[in-house]
Amino acid sequence: MAQVWGHGAVRGPAGSSASADAQNVSMVSDRIGDALVAAGRVSPEQRDWALHVQRRTGSHLGAILLAAGIISRQGLYQTLAEQWGVPFVDVTTVPLAVSTRRDLDPERLARDLWVPLGRHRDGTYVVATARRPTATLQQAIARELGGPVALLATTDWDVDYALRHLFRDQLLDAASHGLWRRDKERSARTVLSRSQALILAACVGALAAAAVVAPRATFAACSALVAVAFLLSVVFKFAVCLVGAYHETFVEVTDTDVAALEDADLPVYTVLVPCYREANVVPQLMANLAALDYPAAKLEVLLLLEEDDDETRAAAVAARPPATVTFVTVPRGQPQTKPKACNVGLAFARGEYLVIYDAEDRPEPGQLKKAIAAFRKGGPELVCVQAALNYFNAEENALTRMFTLEYSFWFDYMLTGLSALGLPIPLGGTSNHFRTDELRLLGGWDPFNVTEDADLGIRAAALGKRVGVVNSTTFEEANNAYGNFVRQRSRWIKGYLQTTLVHLRHPVELVRTVGWKQAGGFALLIGGTPLSFLAMPPLLLLLMVSLVLPPSMLASVFPGWVLWVSLANFLLGNALMVYVSMMGVFKRRRHRLVLWALINPLYWCLHAVAAYKALGQLVLRPHYWEKTAHGLTALPPSAGSH
Repeated sequence: MAQVWGHGAVRGPAGSSASADAQNVSMVSDRIGDALVAAGRVSPEQRDWALHVQRRTGSHLGAILLAAGIISRQGLYQTLAEQWGVPFVDVTTVPLAVSTRRDLDPERLARDLWVPLGRHRDGTYVVATARRPTATLQQAIARELGGPVALLATTDWDVDYALRHLFRDQLLDAASHGLWRRDKERSARTVLSRSQALILAACVGALAAAAVVAPRATFAACSALVAVAFLLSVVFKFAVCLVGAYHETFVEVTDTDVAALEDADLPVYTVLVPCYREANVVPQLMANLAALDYPAAKLEVLLLLEEDDDETRAAAVAARPPATVTFVTVPRGQPQTKPKACNVGLAFARGEYLVIYDAEDRPEPGQLKKAIAAFRKGGPELVCVQAALNYFNAEENALTRMFTLEYSFWFDYMLTGLSALGLPIPLGGTSNHFRTDELRLLGGWDPFNVTEDADLGIRAAALGKRVGVVNSTTFEEANNAYGNFVRQRSRWIKGYLQTTLVHLRHPVELVRTVGWKQAGGFALLIGGTPLSFLAMPPLLLLLMVSLVLPPSMLASVFPGWVLWVSLANFLLGNALMVYVSMMGVFKRRRHRLVLWALINPLYWCLHAVAAYKALGQLVLRPHYWEKTAHGLTALPPSAGSH
């Protein structure tokens, strides 16, 4: 480990976080305020303003001054070091190597705000901390390290910086393989378990044998099975949407509920924003985050930047982010996925609650407060609430219109219906609000599952936790390019297939744990969605053949009942999906989109292309993350939102 010999130089502002101070820095406000004034770092007027804000919000004085940009992080902690009577160290100026202390947990050290930097020749450990260095803290650290300790003061940002360097390998391994090491059966690292592979091989063998012995009967039976399965999946979604329309929202939060929240009672909130090749939307991201209606001193924004993404990092620095934003470097390593980045962010999150936003998201300003109100109304068993997603460029082209129709019924009715029925909720990729401690107990995200959000929602239900929805919307950019759409949807569908395989490895145990209703809902929604897309082409082909071939020739291939059942199911299923697509936009008052629902069967054909691509990738590249390009729209983020 590195040797530490004294103070370092002042560091620039790139990447900082105010929220850790709000939670962890112990100070007597008037004393530190007076000390900052005496040091010439703030004016008396600035101190008095910060004290006024403190009385209203309950935040620490230093956090308020940092969030307002009045004082630098280094200036604050140098003043604290003087008050504490210990030397201050700038960790970025001392040599750091990979730590050999595998017995230490960097995630816990991040929450406790201390890090061992080295050891003197006499055996004394040099430890930097962003907490008040009391004798009790020094003794506790000495017991853990097994030797005498000399404490230095540093910033919370420096603690995290040192941990990411010293424990890089451990952090990478935990983010990539933590869930797999903890519970292999719930990880998508293995695509098929041995029993699943044997069952699949047996089914394929039996089907091949039946096709040889009785080809016509086998073909007819398979056609009927596909048709019935397709209709069953669609009818399930239709019924759930009707329940959602009746209940509107499961966790209804009113303006009165939000107004009743006192700023002083609000906890620290962590916002995770994974960014990879998003340089073009970073300025928009900073503006959207700045619009959040939440005390700045209680907001921690972790911008998750991949180690090799210099372009996005440069754009983020150029955007001059506020003091509530911290840059977190995600170590390079496989799999290079969004959930791995989120796991790294979770390791450094200090908020009581945590939310995920994508780089192009524009959440409603009051969403964080609404989520807190929803958690408090929902009780301790509610571990996550999902906000609705919709699009600001809904009417840019045909694809964005269909995208908006789909998301409107899915988030406004489908998820609401699932909540009302007590069925598992597959989370969307953004605007998931968590109790942070519960998220850690769930094991975080599965970095090998390419729809880690849906998997996490199902995993929570499988472990007896509850997921709900909250009546707030995050506006995103709808995909306006067909190739980009297929790449995105193929990843989502592949993830649904992964999630189905993972959670059906032990079906009897699943039913025993969650009951028949939840297990059936999971199978119909998570398994049935990709299967319905895969069934679309053969059913469409059957329809076309039935229109072209004469009845006598059709009868030689299909028994009459099979043909009519298949066609009836296909037509009825598509009619139901057209209807629920119309439902969603009525609630959003986007009436001009209603008639676009009539071309939903063509939209499903596009999904079918993505589904067959997903099936191929599940076999050949199961963990490959296809990146969706953002910032392609020519419309401003404020366009078309309701």
